[in-house]
Amino acid sequence: MAFDETGQADSYERRIAICQRAYDILTKQVGFPAEDIIFDPNILTVATGIEEHNNYAVDFIRATKWIKENLPGAKVSGGVSNISFSFRGNDKVREAMHSAFLYHAIKAGLDMGIVNAGMIEVYEEIPKDLLERVEDVLLNRRDDATERLIEMAESFKGKGKEILVDNSWREEPVEKRLAHALIKGIVDHIDEDVEEARQKSDRPLDVIEGPLMDGMNVVGDLFGAGKMFLPQVVKSARVMKKAVAYLLPFIEAAKQEGTSSSAGRVLMATVKGDVHDIGKNIVGVVLGCNNYEVVDMGVMVSAEKILDKAQEIGADIIGLSGLITPSLDEMAYVAEEMEARGMKMPLLIGGATTSRMHTAVKIAPKYSGAVVHVLDASRSVPVAGSLLSKENKEEFEAGIKTEYAALREMHESKKSGKESITIEAARTNRTPIEWSIDDLYTPKFTGTKVFEEYSLEELARFIDWTPFFQTWELAGRFPAILEDEVVGVEATKLYADAKVVLQKIIDEKWLTAKAVIGIWPANAVGDDIELYTDDTRTTVLETIHTLRQQNKKAPGQPNYALADFIAPKETGLPDYWGGFAVTSGIGIEKKLAEFEADHDDYNSIMLKALADRLAEAFAEMMHLRVRKEFWGYAPNETLDNFDLIAEKYQGIRPAPGYPACPDHTEKATLFKLLDATAKADITLTESFAMYPTAAVSGMYFAHPQSKYFGLGKIQKDQVVEYATRKGMELKVIERWLSPVLGY
Repeated sequence: MAFDETGQADSYERRIAICQRAYDILTKQVGFPAEDIIFDPNILTVATGIEEHNNYAVDFIRATKWIKENLPGAKVSGGVSNISFSFRGNDKVREAMHSAFLYHAIKAGLDMGIVNAGMIEVYEEIPKDLLERVEDVLLNRRDDATERLIEMAESFKGKGKEILVDNSWREEPVEKRLAHALIKGIVDHIDEDVEEARQKSDRPLDVIEGPLMDGMNVVGDLFGAGKMFLPQVVKSARVMKKAVAYLLPFIEAAKQEGTSSSAGRVLMATVKGDVHDIGKNIVGVVLGCNNYEVVDMGVMVSAEKILDKAQEIGADIIGLSGLITPSLDEMAYVAEEMEARGMKMPLLIGGATTSRMHTAVKIAPKYSGAVVHVLDASRSVPVAGSLLSKENKEEFEAGIKTEYAALREMHESKKSGKESITIEAARTNRTPIEWSIDDLYTPKFTGTKVFEEYSLEELARFIDWTPFFQTWELAGRFPAILEDEVVGVEATKLYADAKVVLQKIIDEKWLTAKAVIGIWPANAVGDDIELYTDDTRTTVLETIHTLRQQNKKAPGQPNYALADFIAPKETGLPDYWGGFAVTSGIGIEKKLAEFEADHDDYNSIMLKALADRLAEAFAEMMHLRVRKEFWGYAPNETLDNFDLIAEKYQGIRPAPGYPACPDHTEKATLFKLLDATAKADITLTESFAMYPTAAVSGMYFAHPQSKYFGLGKIQKDQVVEYATRKGMELKVIERWLSPVLGY
């Protein structure tokens, strides 16, 4: 935030001076990556009656523009609701102020804002007289701007929270009714309105090319300007798909050929070995809302099939998605194959594990064409538009290549600047644990235990809702997200829809939940964990391989490995290790097919998101039962759901592929031990992604000093030895560990 020793910046000059100073300290002295800097240059309240406050909005907007132009890589955020505090209690005026302020701030470069999503009016729908007076205040255009807005605000008092069903739009001409239905996501009258429009048109296709596309263009523009939110856009897409579905029989009956002119043809796929597709599907919906023809190949698609299809359909852009870390290498391989084929179309990269830095360092050098990382659905449209624009294409591509070259240079300098130590030195600095039988716990059983058709109603009580809203690109922690000025009313609507679908999942048994857990006698041998067939500990059943941090630590800070939390074999103490695999996604395909047949992306995405939440809840609930019942090392634990989410329990449940254990191949050993495919109906792809996608697996550690950590970058001496311990070729294990290699 723009504060220094003398206090808060409240002028343009102070804002940019403090941000420049902070930027220089962070980037030049600390070595902090510029792309990880987010400035909040202080959105302060206007229309207070104090003359010195009149330029607060203008100064913030000017400072935002200056930061984006002069501090490369930095992002800008702000608390938007601050701007309207003078009108607390008058929601109508506040909504208009938020929308108008966001409109101007986003144009200046604002990247993110804190605002109640339900307190934002569509900019074009703000009454013109109110908009004029609001912008007079925000842009400081008149000396009497505050007085004039206060005068008008009196007529809006008490109206902001009224819930009225306004059907006056049904009296409008059919073209306006269709546009209204698309913008508001209303499907109730779509068939009758489309039929009326068809009767007025020469061809059924004219309805698509005319009023429907006109409406979707408005939706696309509003979303791109930050005036609509993702759940609203997905509902708009549902209306469009139902309208098109109604018209298709008439188009075929008339033997009319051709399609509406599109902004471009985008081929999308989740890469080979990966089965995750929620993010890809959302991007497809958003692109479709902006008149792009989207050809979605689905999940687990090989490079050869992707590129063959792209050439067959004449794709203008290829979009690749993936969630698990092995997908990163597969994307690089696709780029390499595109280069070998001499392809020229741009390549978009997206997915939770992808990043701008990784795209610049690992993927872009493989392909001479444009390669662009797309952060989220809202960025996909402007990126696609720039890549296909005749006027801006060359300049945009050149800018991206220059930016990615700078990122590669930054990556190399950061890599060389970080100190690492040998694996031998790291092991001498292992976690200092004084091993005692008092800190070890004998479980109630060893071997595996299976849970068939677990109660979905019970699992629902353990749902962490915060990531659910993040799936829909609504930021904020639950339950505050529903009530305070973060995302407010829109999040509440989404939550209400989710609760309805969740209850149907439970009552109508849309999904089946299964799990298998296991606990085995274990001891650590170096950085590995030996699991034994029984408590005699004479026969090794399997070996779990772990990796150790190799970054140079401050005095007193250990170099962690997961094996540190299991009693070493030489202590002679009996310890145990556990594993689990849970899913709540069995049977999901049938319901998804129904939604697809009904052209209902909204409920399809909703079901997938809820299935994922139930799977995470299953993992949380099963860990609780392990701690209290099956292993029993915390029988008196009394934590509520928020404490569980905050990980206030004893022990940890890290997962292969995550920060403490980035090696996905360890999942194969875990699944073999659990017999997870036979006992829980969960399979692994060749890249170790789990199917159904609503599945979680991991390991259990019980020791009181066990903790979550990130491995960080590791060096070749450890990787060579690790490959030998696992009996794998070095180049193979390097592929699986590529995100954490420090050489």
